[in-house]
Amino acid sequence: MFIGFRIRLTQWGSKSLGDQGYSPIEIIRYYYGDDMYVNTAEQISGIPASYPGTDLKVGSRGEKVRQMQEQLNAIADVYSAIPRITADGIFGTMTERAVKEFQSIFGLPQSGVVDFRTWYKISEIYVGISRIAELR
Repeated sequence: MFIGFRIRLTQWGSKSLGDQGYSPIEIIRYYYGDDMYVNTAEQISGIPASYPGTDLKVGSRGEKVRQMQEQLNAIADVYSAIPRITADGIFGTMTERAVKEFQSIFGLPQSGVVDFRTWYKISEIYVGISRIAELR
């Protein structure tokens, strides 16, 4: 669930209210009135999933590998030097090659391993590419 706020809580009492068990919305209503509400959404478009917690490399398998492969393929539509790969959830030598090319283009160490830094750079570029595509 995503909860977004466009209000800056600068009141010194916010922490104190939290310590007393007030929920975030109750704190907001305390300062800004009862007509405040929180919009929630089941899924936020364009927000990539979090880093899987371990590096993805040759031999890795699973949904996080598939997600990364799909994102790399979308990026390859714009950055044609990145080879397109099969998004099968299996990190093989072709995925490694695509990752190395991505890392080269975006100034990352060319290890072929999707570490924390590479994961978030792929996510950043993917979100940018996806939003550009929405404008078409």
